[in-house]
Amino acid sequence: MIPVAFKDITKDGKLIVGDVFLETTLENLIQNPQIAISAYDAKNLVGYQIKGKAKYVTTGDIVDTFKIMVEKMFGNVATAKGALIITPEKIITTTPGKDNKNLVSLLAD
Repeated sequence: MIPVAFKDITKDGKLIVGDVFLETTLENLIQNPQIAISAYDAKNLVGYQIKGKAKYVTTGDIVDTFKIMVEKMFGNVATAKGALIITPEKIITTTPGKDNKNLVSLLAD
């Protein structure tokens, strides 16, 4: 598990993660495309675990957008090499309290 700074959500509910330092993650995805991601909002103390399938891309508008973002933040010292497109299959609440471990409904296709 690694923290990521470059992410987005598509209109159809896919999670996009820019690849700057995902070497081990990509090696793992070659063996198994299933992925789990943990997300937490420190302002409102809400957290989720997102489980789904990941697809890796190295070209296209998504990758171009992440390249611009990464190069701007790191001053051309690093770049995005690609992006993970994650299709959520299950979202679990990880917020402490009564809703902890509850499944969140996914939007219908």
